[in-house]
Amino acid sequence: MTQRTIIAPSILASDFARLADEVHSVEAADWLHIDVMDGHFVPNLSFGLPVATCLRPHTNKHLDVHLMIEDPERWAPDYAEFDSVTFHLEAVDGVDGACRLARVLREAGTKAGIAVKPKTPVEPLLEHLGEFDIVLVMSVEPGFGGQKFMPEVLPKVEALRARIDQEDLDTLIEIDGGIDANTAAPSAAAGVDIYVAGSSVFGHTDRNAQVEAIRSTASA
Repeated sequence: MTQRTIIAPSILASDFARLADEVHSVEAADWLHIDVMDGHFVPNLSFGLPVATCLRPHTNKHLDVHLMIEDPERWAPDYAEFDSVTFHLEAVDGVDGACRLARVLREAGTKAGIAVKPKTPVEPLLEHLGEFDIVLVMSVEPGFGGQKFMPEVLPKVEALRARIDQEDLDTLIEIDGGIDANTAAPSAAAGVDIYVAGSSVFGHTDRNAQVEAIRSTASA
């Protein structure tokens, strides 16, 4: 599949008291990224299904849920009404467990994604990429926004891109952590399709200009 350029601002960096307005402030974006944290799998707590569901009437954009939670087998199916649901490889029973949960999510009608932390290798996933619609490579340690981009994860993106292209798969590669107009360029060169950007978008007054800056750099 041809590499794509999808910009997905993360509402984790937005003003939670004004979520509907914040969503409307990024009309130039392609997707919206929703980080769900439970305070256990990661040391931070964000919000859960009730808050995420409140966003749905306020946008027609693809809502991309990223579950940074323990026991996703129990909780992930509750999010199946969203457009895509990504859970962590580290939170399930290996690749076999990840494939089983991905099938459950797909059967429920949503796209299934698998995420890996910066130190988690992607090689065990390479033979199973057809089971997933998205592979999310974390370019920071998950749990907090505003961290510095880790370029050492890009070889994982390259390995994923090579296998996806070799097998002509529809799987998308997503990157999350420290993404801005500067780090989008090496990410694009490595093979990323989806760019999750938090504070680099919501930390500015003109959010749409920041979205377009990331898009321009990635597309170039």
